[in-house]
Amino acid sequence: MGLRERLLGGGAGGRADAARPETLARRRGRPAPEGLAWLGHRPDGRAGVLYRLLLAFGLRFLFGAAGMRLSVTGGERLPSGGYLLVVGLHRSWVDPLVVIAALPREPRPWFLGSGPSAFDRPWKEALLRRIGGILPVWRGGLDLAVHEAAARAVIEAGCPFVVFIEGGVAGPGDALGHLRNGAGLLALRLGCPVVPLALAGTSELYRGRRIAARFLPAVTAAELRPAPDDDTAAPAPGSRQELERARQVSEACGDRLAAALSELVPGTVDPSGRPRHWRWLGRLF
Repeated sequence: MGLRERLLGGGAGGRADAARPETLARRRGRPAPEGLAWLGHRPDGRAGVLYRLLLAFGLRFLFGAAGMRLSVTGGERLPSGGYLLVVGLHRSWVDPLVVIAALPREPRPWFLGSGPSAFDRPWKEALLRRIGGILPVWRGGLDLAVHEAAARAVIEAGCPFVVFIEGGVAGPGDALGHLRNGAGLLALRLGCPVVPLALAGTSELYRGRRIAARFLPAVTAAELRPAPDDDTAAPAPGSRQELERARQVSEACGDRLAAALSELVPGTVDPSGRPRHWRWLGRLF
């Protein structure tokens, strides 16, 4: 597995090959661009009419019809201007909606998202391109600079750029799984505030599910990984030294998330005898 896959996530074998831009381009009959090239314009923080309508419908379904209950704490800690929002856990399709629900409506968040997962149907890709909010990554795709440029454009627009620190939905239901280094790499290269967001209660979805989100205090990459006095220079992009620093930053961020999750998870666990209706919600998307 190359540097790019180790940083932003990736797999092996047929599934990874199927998600490569070259394979997708042949299948779709057109290129599979990433980041800003896919979006086609600069991101901004405005929540347009279509975005607001779809969001209102989704939140009304989750927290109305499906009776889910969301508790959000720490919102007063959010910095002004653009920042990197590092989220864990990531266990289901509902997580991005929960993140959006926990944040102010404007400036709207933008997500580093998996192209193969988000664009598994042509209509979904067309809709997401229309409403915005995602900047896709494809396994085995372009240089990391593409995603750095996308993140920087979001930060410069004054918006949160959202990265799920595990890089996928696999992992235990109540604790962090394997951490990817992409969050640490972006924190190092962008130099913007980093806000960890602990998210619990989405590993199993059913009617009335309790979900908890907690924003932790904003930090910098230097605060997450203080450099020794003899090692203060920025490492060369793409070097092993940069990868090691990114790993350390991601792990330090993961430690903060793990501590918060240990407090949040018990409040989202229902008694074993409680009815779990509408369990099909977990398979909805």
